[in-house]
Amino acid sequence: MIPTPHIEASNAEKIAKTVLMPGDPLRAKFIADSFLEGATQFNGVRGMLGFTGRYKGKDVSVMGSGMGIPSMGIYAYELFKFYDVENIIRVGTAGGIAPHIGLRDIVIAQGACTDSAFMNQYGLGGTFAPLADYALLEAAVKSSRNAGKKTYIGNVLTSDVFYGDGDISGMENWRKMGVLAVEMEAAGLYATAARLGKKALAIITVSDLVFTHEQTTSQERQEGFMDMVKIALDAQIDIR
Repeated sequence: MIPTPHIEASNAEKIAKTVLMPGDPLRAKFIADSFLEGATQFNGVRGMLGFTGRYKGKDVSVMGSGMGIPSMGIYAYELFKFYDVENIIRVGTAGGIAPHIGLRDIVIAQGACTDSAFMNQYGLGGTFAPLADYALLEAAVKSSRNAGKKTYIGNVLTSDVFYGDGDISGMENWRKMGVLAVEMEAAGLYATAARLGKKALAIITVSDLVFTHEQTTSQERQEGFMDMVKIALDAQIDIR
């Protein structure tokens, strides 16, 4: 089924085997303009921009995912299922919740907890724990260390809620379990990849701290985003 309802690329050759996915489609355009050679646009449906170009001689695509598991689930499924994409790397932001996590730290999500009902569709009769692909994880950790960036590897929380109707006491329970940060897409991406036999990873920059309410400036967010994208791009060089 090509084109799909949400991606207008006419054939799989227009999209690389590895796709970086920021939430914001304008961030996808920024990545294409800043890092990719010869980038061409393959999608504009609903304003969800997608581009394919080359980085250090290797084809790579970048496309927005939108916000939240439902949006990520749609685009990741169509890319994996219909466009023969093998690897999706989410690059985005998160709120730090672990006490040792600071602003602009980079978190590589080894696993993703969730408060979403997304996993119910699989009818597993238990709690599915979606994990990152180990090869992608290993490559990203190596890339981050080579770049000299402060990086933490561990569990994140993928939440359906951005504006919660209550206090943050519930987040303390996740903190007690060693969860590093909270974001909104990774668990849906990891579960979709697992179901389709594909590979996924989330690399996220801490843009705010949940318990202290500290936030990065716009300049700090931009610098952190550039660092994170570079790590993701360098990591995918060694992945087939």
